[in-house]
Amino acid sequence: MVFSSPIFAVFLVIVFAIYWALNNVNLKWQNIFVLVASYVFYGWWDWRFLSLIIFSTVVDYLIGQ
Repeated sequence: MVFSSPIFAVFLVIVFAIYWALNNVNLKWQNIFVLVASYVFYGWWDWRFLSLIIFSTVVDYLIGQ
């Protein structure tokens, strides 16, 4: 998914709408949603790199604790 593609524009609008819909729920759910949306975005490009990104997320989270 390239930034200049129409599918990215649709993806962005959907993610933005859901993110703002979660505004009244909880900040934690907003953060989880952005994380999952990021995984979908990167996975759309090449799913084989998802394990690397998830590993990096876990390591960064553990170091930040």
